[in-house]
Amino acid sequence: MKKITTIFLSLFGLGIFSVYSQDNNYGQINGNFQSDIQYYIEDEKINASAVEEKLLANSWANFTYSLGNFSAGFRYEGYMNSLLGYPNTGGINDGVGIPYRWAMFTNDNLEISVGNFYEQFGNGLVLRSYEEKMLGIDNALDGFKIKYSPVSGIYMKGLIGKQRYYWEMGPGVIRGFDTEIQFNELIQSFSESSLRFSLGGSFVSKFQKEDNPIYVLPSNVGAGAGRIDIKFKGLNLLSEYAYKINDPSADNNFIYKPGQAFLINATYSQKGLGIVLGTKWVDNMSFRSDRNASLTDLNINLLPEITRNHIYTLPAFYPYASQPNGEWGAKAEIMYKIKKGSKIGGKYGTTISLNYSRAHEIERTQINDTIPISASGTLGYNTKFFSIGDELYFQDFNIEISRKWNKKIYTNISYVNLFYNYNILRGVGGHDNVLANIAIADMTYKFTDVVALKTEFQGMFTKQDEGNWGLGLLELTIPSWFFTVFDNWNYGNPDPEKRPHYFSFGFGYVHGGSRIQLTYGKQRAGVMCIGGVCRNVPASNGVSLSISSTF
Repeated sequence: MKKITTIFLSLFGLGIFSVYSQDNNYGQINGNFQSDIQYYIEDEKINASAVEEKLLANSWANFTYSLGNFSAGFRYEGYMNSLLGYPNTGGINDGVGIPYRWAMFTNDNLEISVGNFYEQFGNGLVLRSYEEKMLGIDNALDGFKIKYSPVSGIYMKGLIGKQRYYWEMGPGVIRGFDTEIQFNELIQSFSESSLRFSLGGSFVSKFQKEDNPIYVLPSNVGAGAGRIDIKFKGLNLLSEYAYKINDPSADNNFIYKPGQAFLINATYSQKGLGIVLGTKWVDNMSFRSDRNASLTDLNINLLPEITRNHIYTLPAFYPYASQPNGEWGAKAEIMYKIKKGSKIGGKYGTTISLNYSRAHEIERTQINDTIPISASGTLGYNTKFFSIGDELYFQDFNIEISRKWNKKIYTNISYVNLFYNYNILRGVGGHDNVLANIAIADMTYKFTDVVALKTEFQGMFTKQDEGNWGLGLLELTIPSWFFTVFDNWNYGNPDPEKRPHYFSFGFGYVHGGSRIQLTYGKQRAGVMCIGGVCRNVPASNGVSLSISSTF
């Protein structure tokens, strides 16, 4: 990989020199930089472990050069060593180098990319390659990608490559093709129609050599998907179905059952009203370029979350993690804005949001009386399409009321009631399910147009897990500066010796595209989820510094 990077950068430099010498034009260079650094302090009371290096850092910088139809770039990364909680088994993520480099040429209807790239087909049921720094995920593809539009309204993509696996590449080769037809663009007589209609289809396959001493495994595994998107005025209906042939892997205990996934979302919006309805059904849809991989490594696809992704701290203690081996979920959300100037809505109006989501296991039955469900080397189990099992994985009901009272005061009040199947969603045993009620009061007071104080109070009330929690936050914002004080107290822990305060305080400076933040504080152990994908976050105590800039 180092040889490839050296060759690429040499060609990149020669290309810039050649373009400049011919056209006397440098083109444009831009990019961004970020570094997150933490000094760790051992804290036995919160089970924060000592770090041998004392100080750890995650840093990266992106550089992009563009001129006319040509663009190229690279990302320099340094993990010295990786911050605690990021995927790094055996130090696999520690190091410094250039794992991401690319070049792209475009014209009116053709785009060609070489090197590393990200891509998504449809909703991601069969392919989503992406980066999420907060989770430590980067499954970028390394290879070739072509996008082509033969006529207006028909869009095609083709790709082949291997996935990034920290500083190396995964063993599997991924091949994919996607086509989408936008009928309102394709058929001129429909171009001004209020009805917007499109169809799409994808096919993705992976190749990995068969190397199992026990089972005969397929070297080539294919997955296909079809989707439809209909829009009419304020109504939008989006649906996708995916099917994957048998793909025995460590995720499914090496069973030979094909996989399926179905997703449908309906939204309606008009002035002052928004409605969202959705459902998802998944059966055996783990899809990786390495059949032996686990956790967040080498996923080819992504199963979109069906539950709300809470931004407040206490509701985020118990997030839902998508279950690729099998899940059914549904959601409903209504947003209504009470008119401005009304008695209830006030001068600026009041927004009320109601959200409900629920996730279950799927129904599974034995293939016959002698084979247990999900026994290795078998077809695994029987299930009916869109079956719903009895076991509840997750349930969340919440209501949020936000209002601007006058030019100085804004409030957001929330209530959350949730059920959390701890054993299933954390992959453990012997733990009680969590039932919790959470109340949140968030208020911002503006002293002037550029000076504001944000106050936040949260309370979680539960008899399970670690018991009740209380949280308070103050954040003062003035031109270019912000100051934060935060305390999260586990006052209701059943063990009186385990009721710590997770406090922190810090400040930051923002100027143009640059931001610097320095914080001292304690971090509770838990789980962080984004889009249904999660990572464990260990307890920590220490000083952290974050620096970012764009140019």
